[in-house]
Amino acid sequence: MHPSGKIIALSRRFSALALAALLTAGSVIPSWANSADFVRGLWPQAQAQGVSRSAFEAAFAGYNYLPKIMELTRKQPEFSQTVQQYVDRRVTDAQAAKGRAMRGEWNQTLTGTQQRYGVQPEIVLAIWGMETNFGGFMGGENTIHALATLVEGGYRTEFFRRELLTALRIISDGNVSPANMVGSWAGAMGHTQFMPSSFMQYAVDYNGDGKKDIWNSVPDALGSTANYLKSFGWRPGETWGYEVKLPAGLNFAAARQMERAPLSQWQAMGITRVSGKAFPRPGDVGRLYMPAGATGPAFLLLRNFDVIKRYNNSDSYALAVGHLADRILGGGDFAMAWPSGDYALSKDQRAQVQSLLARAGYDVGSPDGVIGPKTRAAVMAYQSRAGLPADGHVSGRLLDQLKR
Repeated sequence: MHPSGKIIALSRRFSALALAALLTAGSVIPSWANSADFVRGLWPQAQAQGVSRSAFEAAFAGYNYLPKIMELTRKQPEFSQTVQQYVDRRVTDAQAAKGRAMRGEWNQTLTGTQQRYGVQPEIVLAIWGMETNFGGFMGGENTIHALATLVEGGYRTEFFRRELLTALRIISDGNVSPANMVGSWAGAMGHTQFMPSSFMQYAVDYNGDGKKDIWNSVPDALGSTANYLKSFGWRPGETWGYEVKLPAGLNFAAARQMERAPLSQWQAMGITRVSGKAFPRPGDVGRLYMPAGATGPAFLLLRNFDVIKRYNNSDSYALAVGHLADRILGGGDFAMAWPSGDYALSKDQRAQVQSLLARAGYDVGSPDGVIGPKTRAAVMAYQSRAGLPADGHVSGRLLDQLKR
């Protein structure tokens, strides 16, 4: 959630984990002679945003350019996990048990937020668990100093300058002291990792003490998260999706062309819930998601899944949140096992898949490592000829098959 286009999208979602995974390295040579000059130059902009002089000076007390922050912009590892690896590392028995314990501890707050915002407690808990391990680690960086370093260092300057000025306004408005405004190196803050502009739009003073405090007030943090999801269209009482069973001989090409359709249409194709129960609202619109192809767990994803993605525009993230929420409710693992021996592909490996398909006579266009409709059609044609489920899924297992 990638580079420049998704950064714009991230300014609306504000997940620290996703932002840290997706920012790409850029020039990190400071554009100012020294930090004092940078801070002096920033004051007129902060003043224009309504920041008080006293808040500004308190926020920058002891500030110096932080090389360690800029180093993190250079050292973002390539994100190379299968959906299975991503989910399995984040949704565990221990994490689900901790979520249930937190449900008991914060039951009154969660019941209240559900009544006010219509978002089920297990979803709010799952996001809290995914973002900071239920407040166990909120980043530890001084938000003002981290954002200022990114701006001073010339790293995605306009984006982070806006976030820095907004963060200063949050302090000036009295919501949090500079010392307590902690977050990730990229500026995402508090228990559920709001970026400053997200805080301004969606944070709430749930406990009624006159401050919107997502750092020290769990009720404010949980209420803010529920308000965020409600603002993007969360449907109260509805789930995120269903694990489904695919029929033998499913026409995967037709299924891909359907994209989104009422559950009744998917059911007409022979797709049913793994539980054997009927879909409670056959008119709900869903999309088929096969994160490991036809031989792994498959899902019909609903509108609320898309709302979760407003927090982090990643199917893997939203699936993990939904699955953790179900586990907190007492559900078990997915009914369908993940295929063994699979692995995620780098861009070079995806290009290798294309080259091998082209060598075998399939039209993939230019082997650029980008999986588009032409490559997908070639994969499906190859799978059909090889007697494999023609699901069009590109994976490490497919690359291994092509190399044989």
